Amino acid sequence: MLTGGPLDVLTGDYLAELTMLILGRDRLKDPARGYAKTFLRQLEEGLGLAAERGVRVVTNAGGLHPAGLADAVRELAARVGVPVRVAHVEGDDLLPRYRGRAGVLTANAYLGGEGIAACLRAGADVVVTGRVTDAALVSGVAAAHFGWAPDDHDRLAGAVVAGHVLECGTQATGGNYSFFAEDGFAAHGRCRPGFPLAEIAADGSSVITKHPGTGGAVTVGTVTAQLLYETAGARYPGPDVTARLDTVRLTQDGADRVRIDGVRGEAPPPTLKVGLTRLGGWRNAVTFVLTGLDIEAKAALVREQMEAAFDAAKRRPASVEWTLARTDHADAAVQEEASALLRLVVRDADQDAVGRVVSGAAVELALGSIPGFHVTAPPGKGEPYGVFEAEYVAAADVPHTAVLPDGSRTELSPPVETRELTPLAEPPLPEPLAHDGRTRRAPLGLVAGARSGDKGGSANVGVWARTDAAWRWLAHELTVERLRELLPEAADLPVTRHVLPNLRSLNFVIDGLLGAGVAAQARFDPQAKAVGEWLRARHVDIPEVLL
Repeated sequence: MLTGGPLDVLTGDYLAELTMLILGRDRLKDPARGYAKTFLRQLEEGLGLAAERGVRVVTNAGGLHPAGLADAVRELAARVGVPVRVAHVEGDDLLPRYRGRAGVLTANAYLGGEGIAACLRAGADVVVTGRVTDAALVSGVAAAHFGWAPDDHDRLAGAVVAGHVLECGTQATGGNYSFFAEDGFAAHGRCRPGFPLAEIAADGSSVITKHPGTGGAVTVGTVTAQLLYETAGARYPGPDVTARLDTVRLTQDGADRVRIDGVRGEAPPPTLKVGLTRLGGWRNAVTFVLTGLDIEAKAALVREQMEAAFDAAKRRPASVEWTLARTDHADAAVQEEASALLRLVVRDADQDAVGRVVSGAAVELALGSIPGFHVTAPPGKGEPYGVFEAEYVAAADVPHTAVLPDGSRTELSPPVETRELTPLAEPPLPEPLAHDGRTRRAPLGLVAGARSGDKGGSANVGVWARTDAAWRWLAHELTVERLRELLPEAADLPVTRHVLPNLRSLNFVIDGLLGAGVAAQARFDPQAKAVGEWLRARHVDIPEVLL
């Protein structure tokens, strides 16, 4: 990014829900830790280039200890001989308020971009934050550059949308893209997509593009996919503004250039989201390989033997989950293709209950169980797992402090104007697709793209159509009930559908699919990254005119 073309500000998003748990465990070992050390390694190579080109750096790599990372950046700058002005933002760490809650490792409010803007206005070259919203890294920069006021809601909302597109890097330039295999897309250097950048205008509109000569592509499709990623309804709330995703307009503005405009904003909600992570207990897993004939009977025998071992030890783990993945094929020419996977996952508050009780029993089956018995890896002693929870607190009760390059502190006030977050009524659907009635049984993914991810224990699945005709069919075909049919794991879970006509998109939130969140490793795909691709692979009756 520093050498590929013009750049004013380089942003870096380092904090996922799981990252906070990892940093919390680091801080337990050493109170001076708690920030992303990889950022320092990258900065050592790039700080001189940034200073030479006049590029400012804004990052949330400060994690749980932004002041500590700011000091480390100053030490690095002195060591490499590149003088820079460093500032940081703090106030998000609310752990002292949750000390009485068992097992809580981290408690961080999601701050907005005002602290970042204050640091930049004070002349900072490098700004380090803790937990801010991912999009705040961009909206705070834009607010500082253009001098936006807190009530410039439309402009701020436009920058938030641009920030959301940028936050996952190459996911906006063809990474994790449903239609990567198409011939036209394959010509764009798909092995190494270039990182996206946003050209932001004073009115909050933007153009998403990338440096010349880099791989990947920036298209309406790649930007749509990222816009749907881990959002939900038409109102996308943040600490500074609620962006109305139903107002977003995307247009191709030339090769590798997508214009975003029309975004409307509303006053932010009066509360801030607080992400809590805690240790949930201990977890162990064993994957048994079942090969050839009688797969179901083999699975039943292994389960019976393991359950008997738990009874004999009089130490059954609190949670015992079995999953059989029928990856086997009949008459397979390759042994692996003749095999199914039986997965055992156990959890308990006591490490001993998931350690030798499980690993010993699994190993001892080796000579007295199913024919062809083996496991994918030797079982271990168990490992701790975490839980992510979200709560909400009044924004006025959370400090938001910019520590400027000269060491002075600026306290940022909460928004004067707020608005309770309420769902919007579903917009009118397009007229159903008129066709001759002929359909073909085929994968949904032939006419729709998808992008999915996690929000705590919920899965988010965004689905979009690439043509108006496909949208007129998809909007009526893919109801909540149809989604539950296609994804049986969601059959008994709460599912909410959101309609975004401007993007020809549907966004589904499946509550509880991920249990207690990614750190708990509750399912095969713990972050729901591939749920969208699973959905696209399901067969439905598609009008032939669309195929």
